[in-house]
Amino acid sequence: MPKYDVLCIGNAIVDIIAQCDEEFLETNGIIKGAMNLIDTQRAELLYSRMGPAIEASGGSAGNTAAGVASFGGRAAFFGKVSNDALGEIYAHDIHAQGVAFDTRPLKGEPPTARSMIFVTPDGERSMNTYLGACVELGPEDVEADKASGAKVTYFEGYLWDPPRAKEAIRQTAKLAHAAGREVSMTLSDSFCVDRYRDEFLDLMRSGTVDIVFVFANSHEIKSLYQTSSFDEALAQIRKDCRIAAVTRSEKGSVIVRGDETVVIKATAIKELVDTTGAGDLYAAGFLHGYTQGRDLQTCGDLGSLAAGLVIQQIGPRPRQNLRREAEQAGLL
Repeated sequence: MPKYDVLCIGNAIVDIIAQCDEEFLETNGIIKGAMNLIDTQRAELLYSRMGPAIEASGGSAGNTAAGVASFGGRAAFFGKVSNDALGEIYAHDIHAQGVAFDTRPLKGEPPTARSMIFVTPDGERSMNTYLGACVELGPEDVEADKASGAKVTYFEGYLWDPPRAKEAIRQTAKLAHAAGREVSMTLSDSFCVDRYRDEFLDLMRSGTVDIVFVFANSHEIKSLYQTSSFDEALAQIRKDCRIAAVTRSEKGSVIVRGDETVVIKATAIKELVDTTGAGDLYAAGFLHGYTQGRDLQTCGDLGSLAAGLVIQQIGPRPRQNLRREAEQAGLL
C-alpha cells in the first residue's frame, strides 16, 4: 500500500512578499509576472529597496505539498535548505502543515534560498529568486521509500535550473515507475519553458512524466509548442502525455486525457489580492482528487477551489482548511 498520496520535489524557498506599484518594477528592472533568478548582490539590493514585507515559507512544489496536506492528503517533500535561521523557519512551517520533510539540511554556505516577491495592485506577482542551498539538492537526497511509496510524484520545472536536481528527479522517477506509480510536473513559467523546451518535451514523450500542469494563462503551453494558437498547442499536448491540465486564469482550466476534454470554471472570488501560489494550489487540489480516485471534473474543481482561495490572500499557502472548504462546496 502507498504510504503517501503525493511526493513533491522542489526548491525550498522562503518568500519575502511586499506590495509595490508598476513604477517600482520599471525603476528596478524587474520583469513583471516572471520568476527571475538573481545573485547575492542583486538580492541584497532589492531587499534594501522593499517596503514592509511578509516572510512565509514557499517554493512552488512546497506550496503544493502544503495544499495536499490541507486537503487531508498524505504529502511528502524533497527540498534543500541550509542549517540557518531561514532553513529552520522553512522546516518548521512545512512540518506544521503536516508534510513529511526529512531532507538533510546543508551545513554552511550557501544559505537557504529566498524569493523577493513584488505584488502589484492587479494582484500579479513578480519573483526575484536567490536559489542558495537549493542548488545543492542531488541524488543523495532521494529517499527511496518515499519515491516508491507515493501514488504520484510531482516536481516543478524550476528544478531544471540546478543541474544536480535533474539527476535526483530522474532517479526518483525511475523508482516511482518501478513501483507502478505515476510522475507529474509543472512547466513553472514560459521563461523556464524557453530555457528547457526540448528537455521538457523529451520528459513527456519518453514517458518519464505522465501528468503535466501548465499554468500562467496558457502562455506556457503556447511557448512549449512555439505556436500562437492555444487549440493547436492543446492538440499537441494530448499526444505527448497521458493527462494535461492547463489553467487559464479567470477562464478556468482545461483538462485533456486522450480524446477526453474537461472544461473547469474558475472559482468566483470577492477580490484578487495576490496570484502567488495559484498554480501550486491548483495542482494540490487536482492531485488530491486524483490520488483519491475522483473523476477529472472533480479533480479540476478541487484545483479551481484551492486556487480561488489562495489568490484572495497575501502569501502562497492556504490559511483555510481546504478539506473543510471542499466539503462545504460538495466536492469531498
